[in-house]
Amino acid sequence: MAMRKIIFAEGELYHVYNRGVDKRIVFTTRGEYERFLMYLHILNTNSDVRPTEVMERKSKEEIFNTPRKDPLVAIGAFCLMPNHFHLLLTPLVPGGVSKFMQKVQTAYTMYINARYERTGALFQGTFKAEHAASDTYAKYLYSYIHLNPSKLVSIKWKDFKENDFSKVRSFLTEYPHSSLKEYMSGQHVISDPSYFPEYFSTKKDLQTHIDDWIILKREV
Repeated sequence: MAMRKIIFAEGELYHVYNRGVDKRIVFTTRGEYERFLMYLHILNTNSDVRPTEVMERKSKEEIFNTPRKDPLVAIGAFCLMPNHFHLLLTPLVPGGVSKFMQKVQTAYTMYINARYERTGALFQGTFKAEHAASDTYAKYLYSYIHLNPSKLVSIKWKDFKENDFSKVRSFLTEYPHSSLKEYMSGQHVISDPSYFPEYFSTKKDLQTHIDDWIILKREV
């Protein structure tokens, strides 16, 4: 599907996503997932940064504990899957979304190409984006993005019996490459809910919201 031309406006919310070219797997090891997540943190700045140099000087913990300077975007939610990723973003500067995505995808493609001695594109074009123009759709995106790992429990997870509900729920809550874990723990490192509507005032509200969508998804 070709990307519609979107003018990214500050204060608006956008669902940004992309997948591997020819639907290829882009994350094969835990280290590759973590690398992309570190890029989401390191490269979210209007300053010029060489991520490889940063990673050589600092540990993963030090990287995530370093405050971002002049951020390009705020990340409301994220989820990495084996062959694609989802982000909920709002730009903080003009052109922030496009600049951020170009930096992250270029850095990760260069890393994978060097690691596997390959050349060419890793992702399917630039990226896809949809404007979350209503509160209803924006709130839905929190569920859509965070429910993505359900299919990793089983492709037929929607056919699970009621007593399997807790298995899917626990998997989603503990999935290490999603912002749901940050929301449930209250420890936001990559995500920053302060720039987004407060849809869930408590962890219980968020869990109830996710539970309702798990049940709804199983019924459709």
